[in-house]
Amino acid sequence: MAFKQERLEKIIVRELSTFLLMEAKDDRLKYVTITNCHLTGDLSIATVFYTVYGTDEQKEATKEVLQEAKGMLRGHLGRSLQVKKIPDLKFKYDESMEYGDKIESILKNLNL
Repeated sequence: MAFKQERLEKIIVRELSTFLLMEAKDDRLKYVTITNCHLTGDLSIATVFYTVYGTDEQKEATKEVLQEAKGMLRGHLGRSLQVKKIPDLKFKYDESMEYGDKIESILKNLNL
């Protein structure tokens, strides 16, 4: 992975996390945690992984709110990033936390 791409991914995670926590006006966005970001090779699409605790309905509602706020988030990235083209944002729920909890509960039940 190119150094610029890796650095830009980390900056996107930091900027989006800070914006959602501090500046987002919609309270539903304040409970979203940005966990990771993957950029395509040409830096045109950023897949942003997020997690939020709640029921499946709340997770689906959060996905819809993030889709609605995509323009606002890209605008914030445009003001804070120093790149020629701001990547298009695609949001994907990060299931690794739930998977980790499942593995942990299985290990606890082994009674080692």
